[in-house]
Amino acid sequence: MKLASGAYEGKYSFGSRFEEAPGTNPEELIAAAHAGCFSMALTVGLGRAGFNPESVETSAKAHLEKGEGGFSITRIELTTHAVVPDIDEKTFQEHAEGAKANCPVSKALAGVEISLSATRASS
Repeated sequence: MKLASGAYEGKYSFGSRFEEAPGTNPEELIAAAHAGCFSMALTVGLGRAGFNPESVETSAKAHLEKGEGGFSITRIELTTHAVVPDIDEKTFQEHAEGAKANCPVSKALAGVEISLSATRASS
């Protein structure tokens, strides 16, 4: 598989999805897109509110499960850690939840349960 932008090219197959073959799969790509989108949304939201994050690092895990209708992504776990000076925990969590609800990828995945674990350091 190769992205049109040329930013990624790699193996993509049944084996990389359901077995231990090298390569990526749709769930991993969706999770990566979600983590990146969330990080951008959180960074922008904090910046607009007057906070300047030194770093925001997010990972996402998409869960593929087999149900009556076949396989589906049932949930995504977002885990983020940010270094944000001069912000209290309540305000940080409000911004993190806002980013989770409003990033475009979260909106596209509205039918999927999305959980968030957000931690911060002040520097």
